[in-house]
Amino acid sequence: MALSFKPIHPAIGAEVQGLDMRKPVDAETAQALRDAWVEYKVLVLHDQPITDAQHVAFSEHFGELEVHHQDIIRDGQLPSIFKVSNVDENDRIRPPADLTMKQLLSTKMWHTDSSFRKNPAMGSILHGVEVVDKGGETCFTNMEAVYEALPADLKAKVEGRRCLHDFAYLSVISGSRKPTAEEMSKMPPIWQPMVRVHPVSGKKSLYISPIYNEKIEGMDDAEAKQLLDILYEICSEDRFVYEHKWAEDDVVMWDNRATMHRVYPYDPNTRRVMHRTTVVGDGPVMAA
Repeated sequence: MALSFKPIHPAIGAEVQGLDMRKPVDAETAQALRDAWVEYKVLVLHDQPITDAQHVAFSEHFGELEVHHQDIIRDGQLPSIFKVSNVDENDRIRPPADLTMKQLLSTKMWHTDSSFRKNPAMGSILHGVEVVDKGGETCFTNMEAVYEALPADLKAKVEGRRCLHDFAYLSVISGSRKPTAEEMSKMPPIWQPMVRVHPVSGKKSLYISPIYNEKIEGMDDAEAKQLLDILYEICSEDRFVYEHKWAEDDVVMWDNRATMHRVYPYDPNTRRVMHRTTVVGDGPVMAA
């Protein structure tokens, strides 16, 4: 396949041209995608009417696929499909008060996938199966550029520190179902460095994930919250952020090792069905 990559934002993202995800991917094409993934951090592929099986087969070119530890959002037929959907197993729209829906709606806050794992996710690949006409955009921010732009005083506060990534904190901020004891035994809280090194590019980036973060090593809760709020605001600046307006059968791939993402609100009475695969991380986070 003759691939080309067209940048879509000065700081992050490129559109992939010349790829049909339904067809076999050779080693050369897979490597070109890996290289572009590291360079642009977010890759956008339009008009990809793939099945879940084709989605999984494509994703496996990039590594082992993660199986989510919660069965409420894990596909029953293909467990490596993560269902980011407001439609339940009976094809009915979940009400906003539904506990699973509350959890999914927490993605309106910045986060990076699976940061609560010992080996956080390397990348994620999201397919827009059914999209909404208004709202529901996904925003991506370049955490390498954010780190580079931090004032010296903020860099001094984050360098050498660790932040707690706790899956249970998600239920606190969203009002969703609390994780079961079994789920938490699989995903206990973990301290992750606030500045990480990308294992491929060697570049430093800020590593936080607001829906899982409440505590910073060596700070009281009030001081930690103040610092995290400041960092979140910087991450949200337009100069770092690409906003993706979804069309049906768009596929977006992002590098979790150098990005965060969030979703804009949408009408909860409108069907929105997104299926995601998640590539298992290549090892523990490398501290800068």
